[in-house]
Amino acid sequence: MSPDPTPRLEWIRPPQQARSQDTLDRILDAAEGLVSEKGFEDTTVADVVARAGSSVGAFYARFHDKDGLLYALYERYLAQAMATADVALEPSRWEGIGVAGILRAVTRFLVAIYRQQEGLIRAFVIRNHTDGEFRARQARLSHHVNEGLGRLLLARVDEVRREPYERSVAFGLAMVFATLEGLMLFGETRSRDLRLTDDELATELATAFLAYLGVPEGPPSPSPAKRRKRKESLG
Repeated sequence: MSPDPTPRLEWIRPPQQARSQDTLDRILDAAEGLVSEKGFEDTTVADVVARAGSSVGAFYARFHDKDGLLYALYERYLAQAMATADVALEPSRWEGIGVAGILRAVTRFLVAIYRQQEGLIRAFVIRNHTDGEFRARQARLSHHVNEGLGRLLLARVDEVRREPYERSVAFGLAMVFATLEGLMLFGETRSRDLRLTDDELATELATAFLAYLGVPEGPPSPSPAKRRKRKESLG
């Protein structure tokens, strides 16, 4: 069996901060773990500083209140997400891989990220509904991911039948993220029979995305011009 050519995708975390940032890093790490475990509303400042091995005074020297902590967590998450997208969607990593291979790998990776960080992402999504600054940051991240994935897919435009391409890619991604938020973060589904494992969810999302773009399953097919040329060469 030949090795899988699909690149390995990993969440990117920033390098270790300078020593002067150590307390801040410990507070953010502790808060991230607690929010992931029991949600933002049920996480107290006392919980955070206890896990961080810090003090309430050190917390309030860095954050005006608990909402300030959430903003800091979001800023760190966005920086990591953008760095991850830059590495994951680097075109040179995907040479020889078609649209189907790209989208199956990307949706599988997104499902894994949402599962690993579902408590934290749930807190961000809830705040997005009521906070314009959070929404603006989310829009920035969405645009960044759309641009990166769009570059990959537009380089394989012969495989995509749906136009306009840019809007179709953006809508397909919005469909994926909305489904992840509904099913993984909040357990919302209109069908009681729709119970999927993470692998099944990734497969269904990729299949839906590919069908929407009009990309056939299997190896990339040649463009109409190439098909005509091949037919002419065969007489």
